[in-house]
Amino acid sequence: MSGEKVDGGGAPVPDYAIGTTLRAPFDEVVAKAKGALKDEGFGVLCEIDVQAALRDKLGLERGRYLIIGACNPPLAWQALQAEPDLGVFLPCNVVVYEDGDAVQVRGVDPRSMLGAIENPVLDAIAGEVALRFARVVAALG
Repeated sequence: MSGEKVDGGGAPVPDYAIGTTLRAPFDEVVAKAKGALKDEGFGVLCEIDVQAALRDKLGLERGRYLIIGACNPPLAWQALQAEPDLGVFLPCNVVVYEDGDAVQVRGVDPRSMLGAIENPVLDAIAGEVALRFARVVAALG
């Protein structure tokens, strides 16, 4: 990990993510996160229940962990027009997971994800997605 910052709840957030820590029920946080994503123009394309997958495939137990595949269609369209292979990075993932008595919410920071691609169009789109994810996190409280 290249570095970390601290979220409003005092938890470390890696440089490649945007996130917050909440002390609320898991299902409530998931519902609020999906609502905040919708308010910022993101649809939910998929959900992966990591807890269930690990239990079913490996017989392992862990706290609840959900990956939400979010997509903002106009921004995705612009990005794919500028860089057709960019689909390897889509959809943008948001994770919600139990961490002791807290629930962590983390969204990918597209600026770090796309930083290796030298395309100014993508820089602008990544900045817009990061701004929207920051507002999603702020809306969660």
